[in-house]
Amino acid sequence: MRRGSQGDAAGGLKRAAIGAVVPLVLLALWQWSTSAGLFSAVQLPAPGAVLAAGAELAGRGELWQHVGISTQRVLLGFVIGGALGLAFGSLVGLSQWADRLLSPTIGALRAVPSLAWVPLLILWLKIGENSKVTLIVIGAFFPVFTTVYLALRYVDRKLVEAGRAFGLTGLQLLTTIQLPAVVPAIFSGLRLALAQAWLFLVAAELIASSMGLGFLLTDSQNNGRTDRLLLAIVLLAVIGKITDALLGVAERWAVRRWA
Repeated sequence: MRRGSQGDAAGGLKRAAIGAVVPLVLLALWQWSTSAGLFSAVQLPAPGAVLAAGAELAGRGELWQHVGISTQRVLLGFVIGGALGLAFGSLVGLSQWADRLLSPTIGALRAVPSLAWVPLLILWLKIGENSKVTLIVIGAFFPVFTTVYLALRYVDRKLVEAGRAFGLTGLQLLTTIQLPAVVPAIFSGLRLALAQAWLFLVAAELIASSMGLGFLLTDSQNNGRTDRLLLAIVLLAVIGKITDALLGVAERWAVRRWA
């Protein structure tokens, strides 16, 4: 077991080192382009200027508030949207009547751009947290619904018949046989949903927000603070990657446990 753990750790470090190559190259190119004067400080601030802007916001306590509120919104919207996507994907994937009744409507709603929901959500839910989280829920719902719905339609019929032979029906059959059979597809949908939740965050924080990374983006643009704008972009990328990596850990555990 120890050798296996050491091998996994060494493999993880190797993958991390390889994965860091491109970001480091991009960082070096960024520094070189600013030092060579290819871009003005307004167009592309140096990495040091972006770091200084982050340190300034952190010193005032604003940076962690932006990060905290955005992460809270994304995780809440992701959990609700993912749960609804799993429930509706299971229903439509397993029921022909639900498929015929709901698939056309859900498919049409999936094509609506995120910003198109903003004025309607403001009208219905005002400009508080509910409207922002609801928009993220919408973004997280469709990837999970689509992957679960399609995966359940192609579950091996022999597995289903074996479960029924042991007396499993309905919800027991779903949770014991069908969902475990599509665990990889479920997590593919969840990872897409998490990425979509971060994408919808920026649109959500356009709804009269005064805090969050999406607000920091738009506020920095309005005030000509390109350094803070780039800081927000970098933070969105880093935090998005961290949350995806944590979900990847859960995926590997689930695949070993059920798949």
